[in-house]
Amino acid sequence: MLTEKKKLELETTANEIRKSIIEMLVAAGSGHTAGPLGMADVFTVLYFHTLRHDPINPAWEDRDRLVLSNGHICPVLYTTMAHAGYFPKEELKTLRKFGSRLQGHPHREFLPYLETSSGPLGEGLSQAVGMAIADSLGGQSSARRIVCLMSDGELEEGQTWEAAMLAGKHKLFNLVALIDRNNIQIDGFTEDVMPLEPLRDKWRSWNWHVLEIDGHNMDEIASAFDEAKSIYEKPTMIIAHTTPGKGVQEFERDFHWHGKPPNADEAKMALAELRTLGGRIRSEHQ
Repeated sequence: MLTEKKKLELETTANEIRKSIIEMLVAAGSGHTAGPLGMADVFTVLYFHTLRHDPINPAWEDRDRLVLSNGHICPVLYTTMAHAGYFPKEELKTLRKFGSRLQGHPHREFLPYLETSSGPLGEGLSQAVGMAIADSLGGQSSARRIVCLMSDGELEEGQTWEAAMLAGKHKLFNLVALIDRNNIQIDGFTEDVMPLEPLRDKWRSWNWHVLEIDGHNMDEIASAFDEAKSIYEKPTMIIAHTTPGKGVQEFERDFHWHGKPPNADEAKMALAELRTLGGRIRSEHQ
């Protein structure tokens, strides 16, 4: 359980990250809006509470490995890393610009703090399973964890289920995966495009320990990753129920915001809402 002070600190950071996401997307004029805003709370807990990592020494051998399978939500990855101190926040405005390290999908060779390049959906879990097996075969004695973040829409890719079976067979307790269960993909709602339920039963059938949480509740996010550390002989799947476009009412739960950025007026509206926490406080810009 987080202290009230820590919870407030994380919620404040997540809001700052959401503002940075809006600013970088409008500067780029392209990119994804709904997923990054929806996953800001999960990324905040990971980088500011859960993961073992060091922005000063990003190559630290015993760091936890984070694999972002749904690479198109990289604006939230980039902004969280910038806020954590991996690179200057000013660089966020270079998203998708020619020569920038911050491309529309993460590229490991451009930004060396990344564990993998990603873009083709459904491949991240296979990469994470490979890392977890390698650690187990190499006698990795540290408490290092492999964390894989995935979207619900990419569960339509068959490769995901091959990786799920392999992880269960090898009892990869050092692997934790999280599904962003926001119920949308670029063509509509997931249950209209390709029904996924019952998700919990499917992962359990492959010998995974399964948790379901509110992906905007800091306590539940932190507790889920803590519980995963206590599970042996099974990988853990966290199904995080999130609101796509979280924080900006105009964007929330609308699949049309899956893959488009706000224009200047929409960004101004969004930033005003985020700066006033939905009108509950007075913005420093007023």
